[in-house]
Amino acid sequence: MTTPTPRPKAVIVAVHFPRVEDSEFASSLEELGRLVTTLGYQVIARVVQPRAHLEAAAVVGEGKLQELAELTGGTGRLETTAPKRRDKARLRREAEDRDEDEGEEEEEEELVQTDAKVDLVAVDHDISPSQARNLERATGVRVLDRTGVIIEIFHRHAKSREARLQVEIARLTYTAPRLRESPGGKERQRGRGAGEAALELDRRKIRDRIAELRSELEAVQRDQDVRRAHRRQARRIALVGYTNAGKSSLMRALTASEVYVEDKLFATLDTTVRALQPEAKPRILVSDTVGFIKKLPHDLVASFKSTLDEALEASHLLHVVDAADPSWEAQLEVTREVLAEIGATEVPSTLVMNKVDLLEPDVLERLRRRLPDAWFVSARDPADVASVRQRIITIFEEAYEEIEVVIPYDRQAVLSEMHDAGRVVDERWEEEGVIVRWRSEPEAIGRIRARLRA
Repeated sequence: MTTPTPRPKAVIVAVHFPRVEDSEFASSLEELGRLVTTLGYQVIARVVQPRAHLEAAAVVGEGKLQELAELTGGTGRLETTAPKRRDKARLRREAEDRDEDEGEEEEEEELVQTDAKVDLVAVDHDISPSQARNLERATGVRVLDRTGVIIEIFHRHAKSREARLQVEIARLTYTAPRLRESPGGKERQRGRGAGEAALELDRRKIRDRIAELRSELEAVQRDQDVRRAHRRQARRIALVGYTNAGKSSLMRALTASEVYVEDKLFATLDTTVRALQPEAKPRILVSDTVGFIKKLPHDLVASFKSTLDEALEASHLLHVVDAADPSWEAQLEVTREVLAEIGATEVPSTLVMNKVDLLEPDVLERLRRRLPDAWFVSARDPADVASVRQRIITIFEEAYEEIEVVIPYDRQAVLSEMHDAGRVVDERWEEEGVIVRWRSEPEAIGRIRARLRA
């Protein structure tokens, strides 16, 4: 029997600000723990410190820094040696020499080598490059802030070409200002000045690479826009919500498709579009979108704007919420904020409280009274899924108008189109043709009348 490979270990670091409620702080820590677990680590400890602000040097104070270093096997000390100023022309020459010799020298590890007890320090805040570098020096292990953890997860989970391009742009944008703080063996071998000049070359390479990726992404998105244009006349429902709220599970149940489902944050990064099953007439498309999260990096929101446009262009949004999560209200607010950021607040929407099978009956009853217009469902319950399907159909049928028309017997193709574009309430076969009572959207009714006049 094969012994499973032990998971790398991580420590979470957070500062509890005075204005942050205990419950909000605990929820944020729990969420970061789940993010780190999704990244493949086992969280073995938390280092928490109440403070009015982040310590400018290394996030936490000296005492907590020593406590953290004991967990990681680091020294707990910060380096403060300032670099000497160098002549700019000499810096350029040294950088050019460095570039020529790049493939011949091995990089030295910047971090102090230790028998580290953990492999990652994850900080529940956005921190500066210098703070991250100081923490790495003191702990001897890799440090990621909350944004860095999220970007790493996106990087690992992106599957389609579009998602991979979007994530790589966000990743490089995040990395560029941190280059000065990155390990650089040659910088020490050749002197600080050479490293500073090389830094500008590295940053220029990143800028060029981002421009190249943006050009590739625009080409991919033009293809996506063509496909979206073909679907523009279709009736579309978009599932939106916090990551791990159960959107993909509901999508899978509604469309009878093999949509990827896993109990991890950001398991779905690519928009999936499938037809509602059993198929409605006219057809209804359901799209599953990337999940949202508190403090979602702005660069990721911007990069995934094309993906999020599925929500902007939908006929109706279903806000899927994990009703069993104690912080569901904060999660719903995050969803609304991101939708506002992409301009989707005007799209009609319905609140769907998912995972109700995990709630106690009295808790569920209180939620029902509090949210009388919400749908309370479990994506695991076939009866609930069937109810959601019928409610989706009803959303569109509420906008229907009803007409009665005569379809000549030599125009049966029109009758077939009417079956596809709406609901035939009644058919009577008379001498002059088929008398049809039909319900559909005003646009479709106008189109059928124009066909009959032609």
